[in-house]
Amino acid sequence: MQHDHASSDYKKGSITLGGAVAMGTGVMIGAGIFALTGQVAQLAGPFFPLAFVAGAVVTGFSAYSYIKMSNAWPSAGGIGMILQKCYGPGAVAAGAALLMALSMIIAESLVARTFATYVLRPFDITGGPLVPILAVGVIVFAFLVNIAGNRSVGRFSLIMAAVKVSGIALFGVAALWASGFQFAAASETSQAATPVGFIASVALAILAFKGFTTITNSGGEITDPHRNVGRAIVISIALCVLVYLLVAFGVGASLTLDQIVAARDYALAEAARPALGQTGFYLTVLLAAVATASGVLASVFAVSRMLAMLTDMKMIPHRHFGMPGNIQRHTLVYTVVVASALAIFFDLGRIASLGAFFYLVMDMTVHWGVFHFRRKAVDAAGAVLLTALAFDAVVLSAFTAMKLQSDPAVVLFAGIAIAAVFAFERVYLSRWLAPQADH
Repeated sequence: MQHDHASSDYKKGSITLGGAVAMGTGVMIGAGIFALTGQVAQLAGPFFPLAFVAGAVVTGFSAYSYIKMSNAWPSAGGIGMILQKCYGPGAVAAGAALLMALSMIIAESLVARTFATYVLRPFDITGGPLVPILAVGVIVFAFLVNIAGNRSVGRFSLIMAAVKVSGIALFGVAALWASGFQFAAASETSQAATPVGFIASVALAILAFKGFTTITNSGGEITDPHRNVGRAIVISIALCVLVYLLVAFGVGASLTLDQIVAARDYALAEAARPALGQTGFYLTVLLAAVATASGVLASVFAVSRMLAMLTDMKMIPHRHFGMPGNIQRHTLVYTVVVASALAIFFDLGRIASLGAFFYLVMDMTVHWGVFHFRRKAVDAAGAVLLTALAFDAVVLSAFTAMKLQSDPAVVLFAGIAIAAVFAFERVYLSRWLAPQADH
């Protein structure tokens, strides 16, 4: 079935610079702070705040490829466009793009389960059927807001981003102040920190920043995209570094490392009780609900448009299944169905691990493609591209080594899934690469 670009209902200039920054921070802060702080601490030990700094450094190098390509060719297809410009319309580009889409869907389920975990904390419920039920509920909420249109998403995301950035920063400052600026996580711990563990923790910290790609994926809809895509990415990452450090030190000031690891799925709520009292605990739960709900919203918005563009670019197959509306509406449905299934069947740890594997493989494919095929066309520095590639390779190796010890099944599942994605695309597109003249 043939589809043209207009059928996907893209609206140029419908997302402002502020709206783009809000989308990026909406995904990053929702996942990074509430879902990943405890898991990063489990791997990095008492040095976990520095893992977020390292994650920001790696992300900064990674963002270079996306900014250079998006400045040259802003597109609602974002990463799909970047990969096709590098490798042509073959299985390498399509497979890596599909991995990115899957990692974004995984992020939605991760943040949705985090939403449920925090909302249930006041009732001392840490498991059971209510967690996936609430997770699916917030995903459906994101779907309903998204079908209202781009301006509704941008406006809602901007408001929610302002609320949660200020609220989370206030939490960090208040927790540090209440503790007398003592870092409890560095004492009374039985958790041994290792260099490999710290490097592996950076893989999860990178997930806390990868929301910048939602900006890339909406490049064709951002006002003055040749300037504002890059500006929005830089501003979003900078804001998140400040917020993450405040919160990491705030949590570490209130809880020992053992306590953080024990409460890894709801670390901020647990840290709020000793630092800010019962009222602070409830306010933190409310803030977590707002942050994670808006994170799901922003992610659903971006991935559905990416999938629609991949369909327009003939990189993935599409079926209507009798549904009315355009491709974008259909990809919204596919996104929420897959995210809901993941939220039901996987716990937070495994969801985060799968997301890390998928994202890092895709990211390395992007860096190599830009370096090998498009470096001169976009005037990119080869040393920066190779550094980004090397950082990803080191982090992925350390993360794989740690997971082979603690959860080899998730490594096997990730490996099979990645191979299946590329094999599927090879069958669908009948070639790995396309000649440069074809794209």
